[in-house]
Amino acid sequence: MAKRPAAKKRRKLTSDKGIVHIKSSFNNTIITLTDPDGNTLMWTSGGTAGYSGSKKSTPYAAQLGADKIAKEAIKLGITRVGIEVKGPGSGREAAIRTIQAAGLTIETLKDITPLPHNGCRPRRRRRV
Repeated sequence: MAKRPAAKKRRKLTSDKGIVHIKSSFNNTIITLTDPDGNTLMWTSGGTAGYSGSKKSTPYAAQLGADKIAKEAIKLGITRVGIEVKGPGSGREAAIRTIQAAGLTIETLKDITPLPHNGCRPRRRRRV
């Protein structure tokens, strides 16, 4: 008989706190759940929610991903989260609202979008 690989052992967390990182670009929204130290527990995106192409960047795809993350966080015993948002995409607000509606308590909400202080020279302007 063929031996099947052992399933990953899911460990119960000692803390009820976690951090949700939402990276929202114009093409996709990636949502990552980490413990307070920054170790990734789970991640999902518009692509893993079953969408491809331009549908990945919609707020609805971000909403599905955030719902999946929130349910998994509750299973792991996380009840309080801090949210860090990065990027200019359309899925930011939808993901935040979904996490709050799922029953997680939002303690902090940070926008960590990198802003240039007039650093690099921008690309040439497109001529259409």
